[in-house]
Amino acid sequence: MPPLTEAGGGGAVTPLSMLRRSAAHRVVAPLLVVVSVLMIILGKVDQVMFESVRISVTDYAAPFLDMVSRPFMVIDQFAERVEAMVDLYQDNLRLTEENRRLLHWQQAALALADENRELRDLLKLVPDASRSFVSARVIASSGGAYLRNLMVNAGSDSGVERGQAAVVGEGLIGRVYEVGVRAARILLITDLNSRVPVIVERSRQRAILAGDNSQSPSLWYLDPAAPVKIGDRIVTSGEGGIFPPGLPVGVVGQVESGIPRVQPYAPLAQVEYVRIVDYGLADGLPMPLAVPHISPRAAPRAAKTSRH
Repeated sequence: MPPLTEAGGGGAVTPLSMLRRSAAHRVVAPLLVVVSVLMIILGKVDQVMFESVRISVTDYAAPFLDMVSRPFMVIDQFAERVEAMVDLYQDNLRLTEENRRLLHWQQAALALADENRELRDLLKLVPDASRSFVSARVIASSGGAYLRNLMVNAGSDSGVERGQAAVVGEGLIGRVYEVGVRAARILLITDLNSRVPVIVERSRQRAILAGDNSQSPSLWYLDPAAPVKIGDRIVTSGEGGIFPPGLPVGVVGQVESGIPRVQPYAPLAQVEYVRIVDYGLADGLPMPLAVPHISPRAAPRAAKTSRH
């Protein structure tokens, strides 16, 4: 009988090799089962040994795991910082926009508060119900060396006429002296051309309140025997037919060289709204001089006549 060989020609598997493999499988499989069972039994029986082994493995692996985790920790911290910077930038943009809106509404609130204050001041001096009045807003003012007046946005179409009194808050500030259709000019009591008959309320002395383009008009024609005192209240006397009696004007604020000066009740440099009151006295004022109309063709002829 010929001997058994491991492989034939061309590398074919022989029956001998197959026998060896089957024998190895029969040996290895039960051996692995036995080892596994022994490890389970030992793990149950001697837990201290396996725990020490596990701790040793953990101790040896900890430095490596720590070294590997550090880059990821740095990356996470960097990502958190970037995210925080983005959030901070967005919050900054949002707060900047909110600040801009708040500033806008603050300016609007301040303007409304000033307007409300001016309108409340107008309510402090309410004329009789039988007197008609017009509330107007100041649109221009003249504070030059020769003139103290205000321009308001109410004219003849609103019932404004020459000679009507202009009051603000607690006192008189002047009278209307020029009237247009939609605007009028008010001559202030501080103007150089203003003369108002007044009376010292305490002593009942009569005087003339004369403006001199300063902030404090002076009192003329007082009785030297009864001098006024600082703090004396000045009201209109009603003489001359310009203003009715009893309108408050101001108080004596100082005396310079024997001449008392009156501090008006109304802050004339800060007036924004005025009340123009019709006391029915405008008819007593003289009419302004009419300026003759000269056509452009007649102007050269008029000039020649004036030269001759």
